[in-house]
Amino acid sequence: MSTNVANLLYLVTIVTFILALHYLSSPAHARRGNQIGAAGMLLAIIVTWVRIGTTSWWAIALGMLLGGGFGAVAARKVKMTAMPQMVALFNGVGGGAAALIALAELHRILPEPGAPKVDISLAIVLSALIGSISFAGSMVAFAKLQELIQGRPITYPGQQFVNAALFLGSLAAGLVLVAGVQQQWLLWALVGGSLLFGVLFVLPIGGADMPVVISLLNAFTGLAVAASGFELENNVLIVSGMLVGASGTLLTLLMGRAMNRSIANVLFGAFGQVTVDATAAAEGAGGGTVRSASADDVAVMLAYAHKVVFVPGYGLAVAQAQHDVRQLADLLEAKGVEVTYAIHPVAGRMPGHMNVLLAEANVPYPQLKEMDEANPEFSRTDVAVVVGANDVVNPDARSNQGSPIYGMPILNVDDSQTVVVLKRSMNPGFAGIDNPLFYNPKTVMLFGDAKESITRLIQDVKAL
Repeated sequence: MSTNVANLLYLVTIVTFILALHYLSSPAHARRGNQIGAAGMLLAIIVTWVRIGTTSWWAIALGMLLGGGFGAVAARKVKMTAMPQMVALFNGVGGGAAALIALAELHRILPEPGAPKVDISLAIVLSALIGSISFAGSMVAFAKLQELIQGRPITYPGQQFVNAALFLGSLAAGLVLVAGVQQQWLLWALVGGSLLFGVLFVLPIGGADMPVVISLLNAFTGLAVAASGFELENNVLIVSGMLVGASGTLLTLLMGRAMNRSIANVLFGAFGQVTVDATAAAEGAGGGTVRSASADDVAVMLAYAHKVVFVPGYGLAVAQAQHDVRQLADLLEAKGVEVTYAIHPVAGRMPGHMNVLLAEANVPYPQLKEMDEANPEFSRTDVAVVVGANDVVNPDARSNQGSPIYGMPILNVDDSQTVVVLKRSMNPGFAGIDNPLFYNPKTVMLFGDAKESITRLIQDVKAL
């Protein structure tokens, strides 16, 4: 295949990636965006295979078989509750691949006499540095989400100093390489220091902030891949990496804004670490009585309401109750009840987690209301049903200046006539603080597994 033909086909791939991002902007055509992006990636792989396959055909075929097979099985078998973990894992693999390419490229250019070009050396250093941080950080994020290690922030005295020293040491090794010192051990030192920094960088970040961390690390992977594109002189890698880097950065900033917190506070604030002062403040704000209700009582509320809003959270994903919620909503609509879903930007454990979960259950897209659209509707809502959400409906974010989440925009479910909270127990959410909503006189608690509770509600609504 000639270079001109290959570049033309690579251009087609680049266009498909841009179109994919455009279609992913709305749940209504996100599936089409995924399909277009996958088709573009397949074209890029085939073109690359044809161009260099004569020298390493079996190696490339084996890599495609292993990677494609694992990806296909994972996509089919992984439950929606584990989707954030899979995203973190796949994102980390991309960063690790960029770091491995940097090692291979440095090994390739070392035998040549004289110092390598500064632009190639700089690309190698950046892909190794950023890719290693992304890989290690994503593995820690995966471990936290999978509960292999605790989700609470893990801190120790002098942590920020150690992290700064590690990063600056790795950066210094990279600068020496760029200056022309052709020693492969410098790159190994850079990679090792960056890997350790990636681990220590994510450990002090709590589980509540994992969606932001995953988005940020995704941006890191994009930048590392773009740097690899400069090393390999591959335009597809450069453009696709920058697209991922730019979109990941924008998403990170938007999520920080959705929580009314700076990115620095997310990364260095150890949010979610339970302290005596925070716990006391939350308990003092509560000070009420929790009212529980039976499924029969809640079924009557729902069946005779004019408007019901479901507010999904991570508990919905854990219980795999999205299909049951859709069935309950269909029953209510058959009785003339208006049903919508209020989606908080950071509900769940990754961006868009609730949207994907409800789309899997074929919930009509017009019923999915983002926070700005949903909040004005709560004042005319008869029953708000909170399914496994906690921090995103916590009124302390509005009224308690001593709360760690003070200032975070929330779903104003307490403006509804009645709030029904489906929850396993009174344990706090990711933020590690109590929720005064549970003590509100408007609120009733339906304790138990969300799926089992909704199944009982379906039976009781049918019986009315």
